[in-house]
Amino acid sequence: MSPLVRRAVAVIVAAIAALAVSPAPARADGVGELNAADMTLLIGLRRAALWEVPAARSAAEKGSTAKVRQAGQKIAAAQSQLDRQTVDVIEKLGATVRAAPTAKQQSLLEELQSAEGSEFDRLFVNSLRDAYGFLYTIIGEVRASTRIGLIRDLADQANVSFISYMQTLESTGVVQYRSLAPAAIPPAQDLSTLGMAKANAGISAPISPTLLWLLAVTAAAVALVFGLRIARSRRMTADPRLVGRRS
Repeated sequence: MSPLVRRAVAVIVAAIAALAVSPAPARADGVGELNAADMTLLIGLRRAALWEVPAARSAAEKGSTAKVRQAGQKIAAAQSQLDRQTVDVIEKLGATVRAAPTAKQQSLLEELQSAEGSEFDRLFVNSLRDAYGFLYTIIGEVRASTRIGLIRDLADQANVSFISYMQTLESTGVVQYRSLAPAAIPPAQDLSTLGMAKANAGISAPISPTLLWLLAVTAAAVALVFGLRIARSRRMTADPRLVGRRS
C-alpha cells in the first residue's frame, strides 16, 4: 500500500478510535462517574466482609492452634474496619450496593460451622486465602483505572489490608499453595489505546457499534479507491499507449 493510502487510512482509523475511546463524562463536582469496575470493587469488598468476618470470628474461637485463633481474631477486627470504610465511601458517592454472600460463600460458612479441629483450620485458612487472592487482583485493576479519588483511596487501603490478611493466613502454616488458582494473565495483552479502553469494564463506546462498523467499512472503501486510482496512474505512466488512449 502506498504512503498516501496508508496516511488516509490512518487518519480515518484514528478518528474511529477517538470516537470509540472518548472518556466517560464527569460529574459537576469534577469527579468521574462510577463505572462497572468501581461497582465491582465496592460490591466485592462488601460481600467479602459479610462472610469472611463471621468466618474469622469462628476461627478466633474454634481454631485448633494458637496461630489460627490469632489469625481469626486479627482478620475479623481488620476486615470489620475496612468494611466500615467501604460503607462510608458508598454513602459519600451516593451509590446503592445491595451485597449479600453468594451461594458458595454461604455454603462455606455452613461448612465452617460444622467443621472441627484440623479440618476447620484447613477449610478456614485455605478458603479465605483463595478468596483474598482473587479479590486482590481486582483491587489492583480498579485502582489503576478508576477516575474517582474516593475509590482510589479505598483501593489503596484494601490493597494494604489484603496483603496483610494473606500474610497472616500464610503464617499459620496451613495454606495449601498447590491448590491456589493460577494467575489470570492473558497470553498476549492488547496494549493499544482501544484495547485498554475495552479492558476497562466501565467504559463503553459513546456511539453505537453499528456506526463504528459503518465507519470501518467506509475507511476500507476509501483505501480501495485510492489504491485503484494510484495503480491505474502508475500503469498509464509506465505505458505511453495507455496515456494516448486516455487523451
